[in-house]
Amino acid sequence: MSYESAKATFADWGVDTEAALTKLAEIPISMHCWQGDDVVGFEAKSGNSGGGIQATGSHPGRARTPDELRADLEFSYGMIPGSHRLNLHACYLDTDQHPDRDEIEYSHFAPWVDWAKDQGLGLDFNPTFFAHAKADDNLTLSHPDQGIRDFWIEHGKRSRDIAAQMGAALGSAPVNNIWVPDGYKDTPVDRMAPRQRLEQSLTAMMAQKYDKTQMLDAVESKLFGIGVEACTVGSHEFYMGYAIRNETLLCLDMGHFHPTENVADKLSSVALSVDEILLHVSRPMRWDSDHVILLDDAILQVAQELVSASLLDRTHIGLDFFDATISRTAAWVIGTRNMQKALLRALLAPWNKLKDAETQLDFTSRLVVTEETKDLPYGAIWLEFCDRMEVATGKVLISDLARYQTSVEGRG
Repeated sequence: MSYESAKATFADWGVDTEAALTKLAEIPISMHCWQGDDVVGFEAKSGNSGGGIQATGSHPGRARTPDELRADLEFSYGMIPGSHRLNLHACYLDTDQHPDRDEIEYSHFAPWVDWAKDQGLGLDFNPTFFAHAKADDNLTLSHPDQGIRDFWIEHGKRSRDIAAQMGAALGSAPVNNIWVPDGYKDTPVDRMAPRQRLEQSLTAMMAQKYDKTQMLDAVESKLFGIGVEACTVGSHEFYMGYAIRNETLLCLDMGHFHPTENVADKLSSVALSVDEILLHVSRPMRWDSDHVILLDDAILQVAQELVSASLLDRTHIGLDFFDATISRTAAWVIGTRNMQKALLRALLAPWNKLKDAETQLDFTSRLVVTEETKDLPYGAIWLEFCDRMEVATGKVLISDLARYQTSVEGRG
């Protein structure tokens, strides 16, 4: 079906496809750097897999240097319509020096800022509280040893300052997202003390106030992790309360809840209590297994909630998956485009008809409209969006992805 025919079909339902395409082009997705190298980073010493950070597989072509990672990113962004962001972890510094985590400075990340300027990208940032000797106990900011807590507090302070300087340089505030792996493999006898220590550490770490035009703080919860099955110190309840009291963003990671929980259902509830939300989009086939996202019901429901509840302007959308069993660049492209496809479908929904029926308690009409609109020609609108943005689709996309993967397989 041609775009003009599809446009007319949607118009019959009261949907303006041009408005949807314009809005979609304005929504940046923050693509995560760690898909490109299996969460290894570029520190002097190799990291471990502590805190549940594990990438499965050894597909050829892993980026081994910042330059290789940036080349992969440039290719991937070229396959994705729109203007987006890069989510950078603190272990991805680009420097000949070898600072420990409590010694990192903005200069260690300046090449990333220069590159982002050249590429027209925004940056987001994350302190790295895992894969380090001082995180081997799966305790960092809540560790009973004050010295270890101080080490990680300093790391967090420096990360926030680096993010703020990135924001000032780029004119776009990074979200600096805080996640720690802290928890216990077996049942603790005292849950209160580590949570008190975590709160005190966070308060000390975030004592310095930054203008929100330069940097935004976010905190991220988790249900449990490998090695912390019995208790996660930074639970959803802990961080939701912290975010409300301290006016930070709250990160909802789709892989950090029980597989039967619906993250889409949490968005409107959280939005009543926090000003802005950070969303980490993932596919937890089995809990936090972080598979490449599909255009499935979970993603569609999240996108629908963001549009229906008018939360797009208050939500920062980032991705968080890492699959080393397939081409890493293809994973970025497929996952990001699927997020965009889900948003497009949500923007093309006849919300007035649906909400009017619901308000009138006409649940039959609501169901009929919901089901009938599943057959609308969304694909024609997506193809038009990609065509306008001059990115490949279909067999051409498949060929381009395969060709690039072949070009990098010699990395070993």
